[in-house]
Amino acid sequence: MRTDFSGLDLYASGKVRDLYEVGNEHLLFVATDRISAFDYVLATGIPQKGQVLTQLSLFWFEFLKSIVANHLVTSDVRKYPPELQKYASQLHGRSMLVVRADMIAIECVVRGYLSGSGWKEYKAGGSVCGIKLPAGLRESDKLPEPIFTPAIKASSGHDENISFDRMVTLAGRELSEQLRELSVKVYQTAADYAETRGIIIADSKFEFGRTASGLVLADEVLTPDSSRFWPKDKYRPGGPQDSYDKQYVRDYLEAIKWNKQPPAPALPPEVAARTSEKYVEAYTQLTGHPLPA
Repeated sequence: MRTDFSGLDLYASGKVRDLYEVGNEHLLFVATDRISAFDYVLATGIPQKGQVLTQLSLFWFEFLKSIVANHLVTSDVRKYPPELQKYASQLHGRSMLVVRADMIAIECVVRGYLSGSGWKEYKAGGSVCGIKLPAGLRESDKLPEPIFTPAIKASSGHDENISFDRMVTLAGRELSEQLRELSVKVYQTAADYAETRGIIIADSKFEFGRTASGLVLADEVLTPDSSRFWPKDKYRPGGPQDSYDKQYVRDYLEAIKWNKQPPAPALPPEVAARTSEKYVEAYTQLTGHPLPA
């Protein structure tokens, strides 16, 4: 979907989301259909992806509100300020008006299963982010208990896993312990629910910020972009898993032997369509509802 918000003040633009200033206290989050892989935004968007990311975040904000507050004001375009109304059709279903927060520059990652960079670290030294794990674990094995493995953005733009001690140095002990406890509780609560819906949440990344009311869960939460979702009925530890995330796109890019340098290639229509199906399926499986029109 093409969008044009040239009349708004752009606050920040990420690989997927564009943020616009709305007065002094609010931001407009717009989730686009852009998709990134290997740190580059691809030339082809994924239909309905922005809607899935927004609607799933809204679902989880509501589900988790008894555990942690969030930055959402409303996602009802009719309640947006007057200056946004002329963009209503473009914003519908893929945007959120949120309280502006002072974001904490540490990504709060919780892992319940051994996969991705955690698996690579474990193979190399038997630990993940300084946490020693039992010997003999296989790729995709469930961990004895979820582990908190924070990360920061390195100068190259990649996420860099750090130890909890390093987090304490950067953010202070009290805040670090608060974020660790909160992140694990949010992950465990969501993972327990997701299993009842036939989905394993292998790991997830949370972002927090501070507002006048205190610490809040911000940005997106528990989406296929920020988490690994695996179909429970196909789970087979000992190797990579089927997933609802963009692994389908990564596998295609590996198959065509892209050198992971710009320009990023376009995707064939069938790859974009299948990826869209996986995103929408994740939403319907978790919520029990079709994606809102």
